[in-house]
Amino acid sequence: MIVLGVILLVLGWLLGIQLLTYLGGILLIVGVVLMLLGSTGRAVGPRSHYF
Repeated sequence: MIVLGVILLVLGWLLGIQLLTYLGGILLIVGVVLMLLGSTGRAVGPRSHYF
């Protein structure tokens, strides 16, 4: 999710498409939050970790 967020963020910035930039930023933030929660050993939903 983090990699997809970075790709969409860069593509949106290079192509000038605001929607891709916003979606990339949201995916990046959600991916980082899930990674941090999973690395602390806290279960997020039914999964104990996200990759």
